[in-house]
Amino acid sequence: MQHHVFNTPITTKAKPGLDIATFAMGCFWGAEKLFWQQPGVVMTSVGYAGSDYKNPTYEQVCSGFTGHAEALQVIYDPQKISYKDLLKLFWENHDPTQGMRQGNDIGTQYRSVIFTHSQEQSETALVSKSEYQKLLSDNGYSSITTEIVPMTEYYLAEEYHQQYLSKNPGGYCGHGGTGVCFINDQSS
Repeated sequence: MQHHVFNTPITTKAKPGLDIATFAMGCFWGAEKLFWQQPGVVMTSVGYAGSDYKNPTYEQVCSGFTGHAEALQVIYDPQKISYKDLLKLFWENHDPTQGMRQGNDIGTQYRSVIFTHSQEQSETALVSKSEYQKLLSDNGYSSITTEIVPMTEYYLAEEYHQQYLSKNPGGYCGHGGTGVCFINDQSS
């Protein structure tokens, strides 16, 4: 598969000097676009994560049968964009208090999840969740339902889902957010 924006083969492996992050924040089309636009991001893909079920299809995931979330994976240069910066983008661009949905998209596949690839990512994500919860609470929002779990398996979604909004610029996005800015003073 060729990446429609970066014009390079889609990979889920980070080369030396690069890092990897995986998020689920509702429909993966709009989420992927948010991340591929960031300086320092060198690869994005959409797929399915958060379940032991092997090689799911989109139809299976949408049925709720497999327990996967629609996820996006980001390979990035930590010298140009930090994991904290990616978390800021994650928190600000969906409503992490909605449980098994994002807006009108309802189902387990639309839940909010941070899939961590290291202990450091896990610790950073937990701190960011606590910080953002305080900001949300101060603005009248309920508790964050975002899961923070270690990454297990990530299955690439079908080719027609990859970089969907680049191939279909007028396509459905569905991403908003709460309007509450995540304050990130230390972007390292």
